[in-house]
Amino acid sequence: MWLSSDIKDRFLAGLLRCGITGDGKSRIGVAVSGGPDSLALLLMMHECCSGQFCAATVNHQLRPEAASEARFVASLSAERGIMHTTLKPSEPIKGNIQSYARSARYALLAKWADDNGCTHIATAHHADDQLETVLMRLARGSGVDGLSGVRCVNGRIIRPLLSFKKSELVEICTAAGVAAVQDPSNKDEDFDRVRMREWLASSPNPLNPDAAVRSAAALHDASMALDWMTQELAAVRIVQEPEYITLNANDIPHELQRRLLLHILALLEPETSHKGAAIERGLNDLNTGKTFTLGNTLCKGGETWSFRSAPLRSSVKTALR
Repeated sequence: MWLSSDIKDRFLAGLLRCGITGDGKSRIGVAVSGGPDSLALLLMMHECCSGQFCAATVNHQLRPEAASEARFVASLSAERGIMHTTLKPSEPIKGNIQSYARSARYALLAKWADDNGCTHIATAHHADDQLETVLMRLARGSGVDGLSGVRCVNGRIIRPLLSFKKSELVEICTAAGVAAVQDPSNKDEDFDRVRMREWLASSPNPLNPDAAVRSAAALHDASMALDWMTQELAAVRIVQEPEYITLNANDIPHELQRRLLLHILALLEPETSHKGAAIERGLNDLNTGKTFTLGNTLCKGGETWSFRSAPLRSSVKTALR
């Protein structure tokens, strides 16, 4: 076979890290754009998991070439007996193009996976993507969670190629005699990721994608450990009353205080997301005994921290009458 035993073993190991075993119980939906990364994923799935997956291409209808690229993937899939579907958003992509397109893509893939009995959706994120992600988040001042980068498993999304470099995926397509398409947006320096990619390609730096994958995995493990400790502490330090919640935060390290605060806010405001800077200010105020409002939650520091839904402001009360 054209796929070497080493590549095949590494790919199967990547699937196993994502919870996919060889028992055939999982059905995988593979997202394929037509670029070298996702085509390599498609080709390896065909070699290693034939009959256990189907493929889909999302045409965002943002470029004239997108339709022909989807037809190319459909033709390639048909030649190999792979079930393929082209998906299109029902509404035009607008606003923040990358963000909106990503949301639309994952929503379409989720519905398609449901319709086709897929337990997982595989995407082609690889080691170079991981390095770019870690560096971008480092530049933004991210903490442990952010620096854990692209996760191998995120809900039903799996990423079995994180141990593969981009160059290896290109070589796999070449070995299979497949010419991948090139998306011009991958060269558009209006996007942060493209600028980071261009900098990495043009700069004499010692940064290694393989090392980034190992570091991100270690930080992911640390993040999971902190989440576990947060749940353990929540069980013994948080008291929920009908009207309020209290937390004994004495002698708890700062990072665990932060996670416990987010845990309590999620209980009181499940639909609200709080920015990191606001959480840090809130922790400082709680540790110095202050009373303040964070979102729609009234927070009070002291020996024991307390939290309750903030009373409606008079202007809001008037509007509701």
